[in-house]
Amino acid sequence: MAAMDKQKKTQFQKDDIVTVTIEDISSDGDGIGKADGFTLFIKDAVMGDTVTAKLMKIKKGYGYAKLLDIVKPSPFRTAPRCELARKCGGCQIQELDYDRQLEFKEKKVHDVLVRLGGFPEEVVARASHPIVGMEDPYRFRNKQQLPVGEKDGKPVAGFYASHTHCIVPVSDCMVGAEENQRITATILDWMKRYEIPAYSEETGEGLVRHILIRSGVYSREIMVCLVVNGTQLPHEEELVEELAVLPDMTSISLNTNTAKTNVIMGKKVRTLWGKDTIEDSLHVSNVEYRGGKACFEEAHRQVTFQLSPLSFYQVNPKQAERLYSIVRYDAKLTGKEVVWDLYCGVGTIGCFLAADAKEVYGVEVIPDAIRDARKNAEENHINNVTFHVGKAEEVVPEYVEKRVKAENRRSRKGLVDVVVVDPPRKGCDEKCLQTILEVEPKRIVYVSCDPATMARDCKVLADGGYELASVQPVDQFSHSVHVETVVLMSRKDK
Repeated sequence: MAAMDKQKKTQFQKDDIVTVTIEDISSDGDGIGKADGFTLFIKDAVMGDTVTAKLMKIKKGYGYAKLLDIVKPSPFRTAPRCELARKCGGCQIQELDYDRQLEFKEKKVHDVLVRLGGFPEEVVARASHPIVGMEDPYRFRNKQQLPVGEKDGKPVAGFYASHTHCIVPVSDCMVGAEENQRITATILDWMKRYEIPAYSEETGEGLVRHILIRSGVYSREIMVCLVVNGTQLPHEEELVEELAVLPDMTSISLNTNTAKTNVIMGKKVRTLWGKDTIEDSLHVSNVEYRGGKACFEEAHRQVTFQLSPLSFYQVNPKQAERLYSIVRYDAKLTGKEVVWDLYCGVGTIGCFLAADAKEVYGVEVIPDAIRDARKNAEENHINNVTFHVGKAEEVVPEYVEKRVKAENRRSRKGLVDVVVVDPPRKGCDEKCLQTILEVEPKRIVYVSCDPATMARDCKVLADGGYELASVQPVDQFSHSVHVETVVLMSRKDK
């Protein structure tokens, strides 16, 4: 019987056409269904669809298929606002009803904590809160980086198709600011008129690589930066003249990137017109949990930031405000605590927590980010924050040892009260986690952009004496499969 089942599951071949009912969604947003017991992943299919699909790749025990036709649409299927939703690689699940998107993300976080983190179902269920969604999940991005290329001899800008570097021309992205359309059209018209060549990844030739547009949610200031394969821009004055008259234009600059790389920005920026930076602010609110759901009260305070083309800044500021408000809630500061903000970037979280803490220390390996963090603290008159360039696993022990000697202490306990980590997608460095465990903070607030690595790291913390106290997903990137999560880990003896 087992041999027959195995034969049954491998009877399909490439290019076969099958009819499948979609039963689930993968972590990458593909529909999951079974054809005669054989599992298939089908892009653009949503849970509840019955579809016909063409097998494209056969693996051991599963395969990938291309959606051909929707035989019976799912009740959870919705018409995307963007006509390029399937072609563009940015919004993988725009055709799924938004409430179902939120359910999918909640389940994604829950499943990895159980499966990869090893936490019991009842523990995850008890700690978890409903995801914080958006009232209107469109027009939320304050930054867009558009690759530039050529199509039929004309310059185009847009986004890469899924899993490729083929540009899908986009005139108006529905998750971006409306003004981006006019700015992009102005630059492309200028390129066409003066025959300014787009950069080619294949040959390494051409000039214009990317268009970066950044806008302030509260200030309404707009920045445009052209990323070019060179140091000079032909007909620079004509471009500046056309862009400078657009509403709210504040800064126009040129970024040089001559490396043959897929890294978007180079290190050298030259301002062509206006200011070097634009200004914006983030507002943190008081949070109350009612019936287990996060409710956000009136803004508690705000922090202002100066943003250059190279600055890291949250691309969905409204949801970032809620994210940071939850971090502040979980930190439970009374004004007496020493807080360490690891992977601090430009110091956003540290600056928000400073008013409620005794001292805040930020650590980041990128010198430019620390320079911006110090400037942000200074401009917001925050005096109890110190930022360090370096690795957390080196900076924190050095601080602890100095304090132990200076105070003639016998123990390291009590020197750090709260640790906040906001690591990149790959998660925390193993040595960083061990350092956190050695200083034994009362609370660890983990801000995650990748549930899988978050679950892995939380398992290490749990094994080191911490318990899963709160899990709060936040929808930062609507219509994509990505989800942010704030996790509170508390010491079991606290």
